[in-house]
Amino acid sequence: MLERDGFIPGVPCWIDSGRQTPHSAVEFYGKLFGWEFTDIAPPEIPGQYLAARLDGKLVAAFGVGEGNPANPTWKTYIQVDDADASAKAIVEAGGTMIAEPFDAGEAGRMGIFADPAGAVFFIWQPGQLKGAELVNAPGSWNSSDLHTTDVEGAKSFYRAVFGWGTEVLEFAGSRSWFFRLPGYGDFLEQFDPEIRTRQAAHGVPAGFEDAVGWMAELNGQPGSESSPRFVLTFSVDDSDATARLCDELGGKVLQPPVNIGPVREALLADPEGAVFRIGKYDPSQRA
Repeated sequence: MLERDGFIPGVPCWIDSGRQTPHSAVEFYGKLFGWEFTDIAPPEIPGQYLAARLDGKLVAAFGVGEGNPANPTWKTYIQVDDADASAKAIVEAGGTMIAEPFDAGEAGRMGIFADPAGAVFFIWQPGQLKGAELVNAPGSWNSSDLHTTDVEGAKSFYRAVFGWGTEVLEFAGSRSWFFRLPGYGDFLEQFDPEIRTRQAAHGVPAGFEDAVGWMAELNGQPGSESSPRFVLTFSVDDSDATARLCDELGGKVLQPPVNIGPVREALLADPEGAVFRIGKYDPSQRA
């Protein structure tokens, strides 16, 4: 299930980050994850859109231009069939429209929104850009996880807008939830026929084949994210080695590697301050 050729509506499908200049991000992520970059911005759109590839497959991008924020973040795009219809549904469910849907050249159509608690997300109606072509492999995007102050409100909102259900999990006294889109596992099974068998062998809870992301409740503890947001996790071969490399490359280790259930994860920031997580999945290792 590592290589992808498109997604289905309701599934996070793409990530990017706006930068004023490309140099720091290209050098940092190129060395941290082994990404290579090419500019795929159409001529009619000003600035650059640097597509990041790993083993020749699209994994992320940087939008480059003076209009981007000085304090960049990673952004998550959720696929929809109809951006305009989805925009209406988001607003009716209590979300805020930051930018109404618009065309991004021939790549697709997008809009920018916030959920009722303030977490920002993007919707993507695909055109030529179908989304990430490689996921879950070391050096690529694994998931986008909602950190929120209003768990019950988030359950209701994302169910109404994208059809996401929720399941609760507890690891070492810590509670989290995963979002699931019914039927997503059937889609994945088309090119990963053993997904349910493999997950069952690892003790993964029933329904996890439909998982599209995680949710955690913000608790205000030191080191935790201070406001509702989606936080990306990238898969890595070695969380400890990647955290050390991040520090050597000028990034910051905000939370050092720790075992959370079967995942050894850490919270990092790149040299420009964009926050992300890394994780190494190992079902034999549990906190």
